[in-house]
Amino acid sequence: MKENTLPALLREDAVKKRFVEVLDKNAAGFIQSLLTLYNNNELLKNCEAKSVLAAAGLAATLHLSISPSLGHAYIVPFKGKATLQLGWKGFVQLAHRTGKYTAIHSGIVREGEIRGVDCITGEMIRGEKISEKVVGYAAFFRLSNGFEKSLFMTVEEIQEHAQKYSQSYGYDLRNNKKSSVWSTNFDAMAKKTVLKLLLSHWGVLSADLSTALQADQGVITKNDITYNDNGGNTIQREDFSQLDSVPFDVETGEVVA
Repeated sequence: MKENTLPALLREDAVKKRFVEVLDKNAAGFIQSLLTLYNNNELLKNCEAKSVLAAAGLAATLHLSISPSLGHAYIVPFKGKATLQLGWKGFVQLAHRTGKYTAIHSGIVREGEIRGVDCITGEMIRGEKISEKVVGYAAFFRLSNGFEKSLFMTVEEIQEHAQKYSQSYGYDLRNNKKSSVWSTNFDAMAKKTVLKLLLSHWGVLSADLSTALQADQGVITKNDITYNDNGGNTIQREDFSQLDSVPFDVETGEVVA
């Protein structure tokens, strides 16, 4: 009987070969990082191994590190399945690779640093910091053709967004828990949210960046993407053929030819 654990899957020649095809000489290091992450996370061990493999396969396809210390991408367990969740630094990495961005950043805004947003141009009106109180989050990019855009969201707007799109965060708020990444690392998730919204509305998107925006926090199957933490919402993936390059099938754990 075929053993269906992540370490067993990673020992299969076809799986190792597929990682090498995607990552070349970096494959062995990536697999070791995946095993270390898996062995140190009991919740991840309780996830379906094939979903962990598929999430890792997407990270490999995007050439993003899954090391938590780098903050590029995270493999996150939720109700027995693993999904790939990008960090804001991962989106920055993918944007830089397009060669279209000369500057891109997402950061914390403290009281006084932004006095408002121009209702005509949408540009932020800068001010001087008057305290260390965090009042919001801002993202910015400038393209090589000179076009630039910024987005500012207050803490309250970010919280509202998180409650709307993350069941786990809503659960934490209702039960005074800290089980979701929103609860344990709000700043990082907020910086990612404002940057992701900025890029999706106004950015220049490569195939990889478009894939990352669409697949972030989703379980990818042959026919659709399901966002388990967002009420199980599903979208069809026929318009995102670049997802076909993901090397493992989340439904079967099998290598995709």
